[in-house]
Amino acid sequence: MNSISDREWDAAAYDVLADPQRTWGRAVLDRLPLRGDETVLDAGCGAGGLTAELLERLPRGRVIAVDASRQMTALTRERLEPRFGPRIRVLTADLSSLELDSAVDAIFSNAVFHHVADHRTLFGCMYRALVPGGRLIAQCGGGPNLVTVRAHIAAVAANDPLLAPLVGWDGPWNNADADTTAARLRSVGFCDIETSVTPAPVPFADTAHLRAHLTTIILRSHLHLLGPEPAQQHLLDGVIARMAADQPPLTLDHWRLNISARRPAA
Repeated sequence: MNSISDREWDAAAYDVLADPQRTWGRAVLDRLPLRGDETVLDAGCGAGGLTAELLERLPRGRVIAVDASRQMTALTRERLEPRFGPRIRVLTADLSSLELDSAVDAIFSNAVFHHVADHRTLFGCMYRALVPGGRLIAQCGGGPNLVTVRAHIAAVAANDPLLAPLVGWDGPWNNADADTTAARLRSVGFCDIETSVTPAPVPFADTAHLRAHLTTIILRSHLHLLGPEPAQQHLLDGVIARMAADQPPLTLDHWRLNISARRPAA
């Protein structure tokens, strides 16, 4: 996802639909040990919902919230700056080329790293953003994440000329496995590395809610690539029909890559 337009998200719609991401993120926050006075980088802050919860855990600290989407950072500023004042700084930037004025005590990231193509470059940037002894706690898509959904996309695209741009394309995600991720973290200097991949299926009660979630979050880049409205609806209709026949039906087969690592103390 390299174009500016493809980096953009409908922040307001995402905020309404991202309950699964928030649920995962709260568990990630619980893994981040904090005294309450640290400076923490929220690497991929989205619409700022979890950023607010992070700030509540830092009554004497501050958060640098970063996202590549201008819509996301605009909503985060609107939501959090009046409430938290100088304890929140919001930046629109690419995580793989992020340069901060000063290093942070910890990095928190949820449901973001699988959108970054080059994890070794990303991890190198995160390493440099940390103070010696600083910790990275993150979770993202990994391993067989959405493998069933991806198979449905491929099957629908193979039989529909309107969906030709999707043929042979496995999507915008970098679903790395635990061992590969640990090796990449180690290669840039991290220590005390723990990685694992765990299932996190997300069921939907009806096709209307699934369609909204697919449109705004899961298939956002696919729809961007297709362009014209008829092709987009062909993709959504085909994928939803196949998901309705799955067991269990209407369920996104998410898998989460859990990451914990530390920059060695000086």
